[in-house]
Amino acid sequence: MKKIIIINGPNLNLLGKREPGIYGNDSFDTFLEEVRAQFTNIELHYFQSNIEGELISKIQEVGFNYDGIVLNAAAYTHTSVGIGDAIKAIQSPVVEVHISNVYARESFRHQSYIAPNAAGIIAGFGLHSYILAIQSFLT
Repeated sequence: MKKIIIINGPNLNLLGKREPGIYGNDSFDTFLEEVRAQFTNIELHYFQSNIEGELISKIQEVGFNYDGIVLNAAAYTHTSVGIGDAIKAIQSPVVEVHISNVYARESFRHQSYIAPNAAGIIAGFGLHSYILAIQSFLT
């Protein structure tokens, strides 16, 4: 059974409440229950933190024994050299995920410190972006 983890960065704990016009009305907890019901053939873990160092520590912890990491580093995508370096240092493949189309938003969101070390990027498909990322590890 494949072992996959979703790691979410800052403010994603507010999904369903935060800017619903961009991020939708569903909480991530509700969405995660649906994803787990859909993917019963994988061991799916979840971690969220608003703290950059905690995200780096989790990436290092799972990065040598998981079959895939779905990472939405949120705003840290555009600012964190440390998260980018953590991804470069591990063996588990990482798919960078964004709920919104970051290229249709402010120009500072067009830069990613994760992308150069990620297996791929999925952006702009709402919460379905996570499902696409999980599917990428199953093919």
